[in-house]
Amino acid sequence: MTRSGWRVGAHPVKFDLMRVLIVGCGYVGLPLGETLVRRGHEVFGLRRSTVADERLRASGIVPLHADISQPDTLKVLPLGFDWVVHCAATQGGGVEDYQRVYLHGNLNLIEWLGACPPRKFVYTSSTGVYGQNDGSVVTEESPTAPGSPTAQVLVAAEQVLLAAAKEGRLPAVILRVAGIYGPGRGYWLRQFLSGQARLEGRGQRVLNMIHRDDLVSAIETALVSGRPGEIYNVVDDEPVCQRDFFQWLASQTGLPMPGAAESETSPLSSRAVTNKRVSNRKLRHELGWTLRYPTFREGCLAELQRISGPNAGP
Repeated sequence: MTRSGWRVGAHPVKFDLMRVLIVGCGYVGLPLGETLVRRGHEVFGLRRSTVADERLRASGIVPLHADISQPDTLKVLPLGFDWVVHCAATQGGGVEDYQRVYLHGNLNLIEWLGACPPRKFVYTSSTGVYGQNDGSVVTEESPTAPGSPTAQVLVAAEQVLLAAAKEGRLPAVILRVAGIYGPGRGYWLRQFLSGQARLEGRGQRVLNMIHRDDLVSAIETALVSGRPGEIYNVVDDEPVCQRDFFQWLASQTGLPMPGAAESETSPLSSRAVTNKRVSNRKLRHELGWTLRYPTFREGCLAELQRISGPNAGP
């Protein structure tokens, strides 16, 4: 299944070229696929619809179509992938959608790939599985006891994959991903720029974030070096409290600080609120992952420049 290639540089190193399947080839999966294509890998992008086929092909990605919540649609797809990445996202974000994509989707992928398991399977979970609300530092060893029903589904999905890895059925690696921001995306940044942001209480709740480009590099790092059955947090080097984040944005943009949120209109009033500092030490130290945007400052500055540039757009 694999081919051989040579990395260009002062000291060329031989490496395997992989046949890669990206499940959910969208906001994260597409740039991941583009990166892997540039490395020389053969990349397939799985989506439910054909709407992005032209863009995938232009990027050198072979489009495939199936719904991972419907196992019969997977049976008609080719097998023989060296690497598989599950980074699909829900459409509505409700509990049923989470169960369909993350829990049942992973169960169906385990069953389908069982006939020809990949060398590595990487799944993007969420730091939302940590339920801590005391501002403490959490690591991969910290307990997962989330209060929200959707995060509870994510924990169940992780347990399914960890069991498959332990039993030798699927070499699954789990990435717990913080809040993603980047081109065209970033809840707190866009709330601030639109004037809709509000401080929760005194603004001391900690925000954990990761730039989309650094998430792509984390997935690639996990594909190459991640250990099956292991969990790695994907977050930048500096979780930041809400007030400090908005103060920095105000200093960079000249826009006013947000006012205080009324509890009944807070965007978080309808779901469990967590407050923790997620550590990325394991991913950096064990796998040698490096960040292009080590803190929110570098990442948000790049986004502010992109938004205000002559070719601004998603």
